[in-house]
Amino acid sequence: MKVIVIGATGTIGAAVVKALAARKHEVIGASRRGELRVDIDDAASIRAMFARAGEADAVICCAGNAVFKPFAQLTDADYALGLRSKLMGQVAVARIASERLRDGGAITLTTGILALQPAPGSAAISLVNAGLEGFVRAAALEMPRRIRINAVSPPWVTETLIQFGMDPGPGQPAAEVARAYVASIEGAEQGKIFDSRRS
Repeated sequence: MKVIVIGATGTIGAAVVKALAARKHEVIGASRRGELRVDIDDAASIRAMFARAGEADAVICCAGNAVFKPFAQLTDADYALGLRSKLMGQVAVARIASERLRDGGAITLTTGILALQPAPGSAAISLVNAGLEGFVRAAALEMPRRIRINAVSPPWVTETLIQFGMDPGPGQPAAEVARAYVASIEGAEQGKIFDSRRS
């Protein structure tokens, strides 16, 4: 399969690229600063990315920004960032991909454990992740041309916890998280939220 990975230079995205390549998929990495550039906050940028990449069988989005800070400190701008970027940016990826992927293609978005297991400081991110999960389940009912849409819900990633000087114990290595993305595009599921700890 020819797979576009958005966010290919990030911790999870890079692991997904490696996992797909190991499975002999043709992988095209896209990011804000890579050879194939894309900004998911901008629908025109997403359309241009698909135009440059050419026909593809699947797209995986590991990109999107949101704010993690105490509830009392969250501003309108903080909420707006997550809604514009991680939520609506990925919605835009799915909408455009549903028009551009080959028949029977696959779309995989990224939510996160904070949708179902919130933590202090996660109000803005939990909102976005839960919204994405609802969108995926509903959009799956109406995908055209046998296109499938799913999402992966990663836990805290070990490498990220280490980067922030936190205890890596509760984390999952990015290479293990990547297996859920591979399962999403290679399988037959529709409207599923993959828990990477169980994939």
